[in-house]
Amino acid sequence: MLLGETFEMSQARANQWLHRLLPVLHQALEDLGVMPERNPRQFAAHERHRGEKLDLTLTAQNDAAKAQKPEKQALHYSGKKKAHSDKNVLIVNTRTKRVGYLSQTYAGKTHDKKIADNERIAYPRKATLRKDTGFQGYEPRVAQTHQPKKSHPRRTDGRGEAPQSKALSCSRASGTCD
Repeated sequence: MLLGETFEMSQARANQWLHRLLPVLHQALEDLGVMPERNPRQFAAHERHRGEKLDLTLTAQNDAAKAQKPEKQALHYSGKKKAHSDKNVLIVNTRTKRVGYLSQTYAGKTHDKKIADNERIAYPRKATLRKDTGFQGYEPRVAQTHQPKKSHPRRTDGRGEAPQSKALSCSRASGTCD
């Protein structure tokens, strides 16, 4: 375990400290009012209550998964990351960098958009949502979405460089995408 090695202690001792300190971290995040919402149905109300500008970024986070039986290990293998991992979807306030929503944990093989569809997150209607390319085709009911178009790294502009991707912007009010 990385923690044990980093702090020069056994894996068992690192695990004991982890279990002892996680409740302290949890309580500190709650006391500071920065604990992420875990209920997708409550996210919109949670964000409106905070009173911050509703400029949000939707992304996915992969974390290494611990070894399991071979049949379960295949579910956690991400071909894109070439590793066994677990995945969560996060929604971050773009301006404050505060994590406003943290999904349940999924196997690393699960596609980002499928997680977002499965979570059925309730967004504040007036929000601007910036999505990474893993959410191509995901259009929740918000005021506006922005997403870079997927680029193909094999294509080059003649100088050996991949072309710059352009952002796709969609407005719910006008029903158009630029």
